[in-house]
Amino acid sequence: MNHLPLIIKREFFAKVKNKSFIIMTFLSPIIIVGVLSLIAYLTSVNNDKVRTVSVLDPSDLLQKVLVSTDYTIYQNLEDMDLEDAKQLSSSNGSYGLLHVPNVELDKVSDQIKFYSKESPSLSFISSLESKIEKHLGELKLIQYGVDLSKIEAAKTYVDVNQESFEGVKTSKAGSFLKLLFGAVAGYLLFIFIIVYGNSIMRSVIEEKTSRIIEVIISSVKPIQLMLGKIFGTSLAGITQFAMWVVLCFVLSLVASFVFGVDLSAAQTSHQAEVVEAMSNPQVNSDFQELILEFHSLPMWNLVIAFVLFFIGGYLLYSSLYAAIGAAVDNETDTQQFMLPVIMPLMLAVYIGAFTVVEDPHGSISTLFSYIPFTSPVVMLMRIPFGVPLWEQILSLLILVLSFVITVWIAAKIYRVGILMHGKKPTYKELLKWLKY
Repeated sequence: MNHLPLIIKREFFAKVKNKSFIIMTFLSPIIIVGVLSLIAYLTSVNNDKVRTVSVLDPSDLLQKVLVSTDYTIYQNLEDMDLEDAKQLSSSNGSYGLLHVPNVELDKVSDQIKFYSKESPSLSFISSLESKIEKHLGELKLIQYGVDLSKIEAAKTYVDVNQESFEGVKTSKAGSFLKLLFGAVAGYLLFIFIIVYGNSIMRSVIEEKTSRIIEVIISSVKPIQLMLGKIFGTSLAGITQFAMWVVLCFVLSLVASFVFGVDLSAAQTSHQAEVVEAMSNPQVNSDFQELILEFHSLPMWNLVIAFVLFFIGGYLLYSSLYAAIGAAVDNETDTQQFMLPVIMPLMLAVYIGAFTVVEDPHGSISTLFSYIPFTSPVVMLMRIPFGVPLWEQILSLLILVLSFVITVWIAAKIYRVGILMHGKKPTYKELLKWLKY
């Protein structure tokens, strides 16, 4: 009789009814949204702050460049010496005093000073320095008799148009989006395998040490028990992940409407700089190009491939975690077997982050997208760059076949290991177990 559905159901409900599972399912989104809300609140307070800067510039050298904005107001001080200006700026609560001495243009750059009670913002000082440097540079060019209009006309911005031999257009923005999708998919799979793979391993160890496993296998085949644990824990993990997404969305809406916190503000900590950058035609054009590239991505292919490779990669590694759990008596003994499991994952992430980015269709990237222990990560990172469908299917078939073989091998270890107690296994003994 096939007991696999019953085992899957048992493992699933054993996980979801666990107190720690329930607590973390609801507590994690609260912590995430709470931290983001706090960051958004502190950011909005910082963004709403209006800085008033006093400027003592007797020669009006920087009058044209220091223009007040919604976040920074420049107040020119006239007919006043430096000490009086410092005292006035300190008493009226100014953010600081910018002093531009009345000296020759060649010497003024080394003598400009900013006085303040507290250390000024690094981004503010950097932005101020950038404006002053550009303006003083233009004034020096004029002093040397250079026509600025000719320099401006001579500026050339090169944007190399990218197109395949088949006529498919690409761009740097598209490459960035493809890299972003591949990186998110690969790292998400990496984290999921580590977290829930360890959960499967701990579950096997707990049942083995409590001797419950000896009663269970009297009526259930070891391979069915192992697959039941893998599928049941996987469903519990997917359920928890889905609930995290839903709860984070709901809690973010509650935080926005009830507490008046805009979580998007957490991503715009330099609102003034962002607005100024978006006013640049070149930046605005790049943003529009990014939107067009996003819509041109083969979303159905990406989503379906992500689901299939995600499930295949997770099941492959879960069988190894289950075999390790059956081979040992406690988590301390798992360390000698964990490195061979983790190394392919780390190698896949390394290849995806460095090799695939530089050469997604190179020999190394292609090779590791077929090796089953690295293909879930590497192929997911390659697909956005345009991988033929037959390559994706071949890689997936190899992955599925490897899962079947790995399950068969892991089941042999599982069958013997779950009844072994009091002895620390070695690799030599594991090979012997495969012959039983």
